[in-house]
Amino acid sequence: MPIKIDRSGLDRLIKNAKELEGKHQVKMVDVLNPEFVSAHSKFDDLESLFAASGFKIDGPDDFAAIPDDQWDAFITANTDFDNWAEMQKAGHLQYVSGRLKKGL
Repeated sequence: MPIKIDRSGLDRLIKNAKELEGKHQVKMVDVLNPEFVSAHSKFDDLESLFAASGFKIDGPDDFAAIPDDQWDAFITANTDFDNWAEMQKAGHLQYVSGRLKKGL
């Protein structure tokens, strides 16, 4: 008697992985989305985290002008992370995991 195997989940996972191949530009608000920010800080979203920082952040140039040590100190004091790099890494891992599991 033949055994039937449902490969639809595996096929979907492979499709999702192929969509992640190569280089992609992803907005910071998509990586550090409200679910992620609220789970790892007292803030509802990235915008409220930025607003509470005391730094003027109206765009990428403003953000780049913030001294790394001061930004890391803010992140350490207000999130579950020791620094900004760790927060971004965790956000990217969650983002990629979510993309891989999409539709499963």
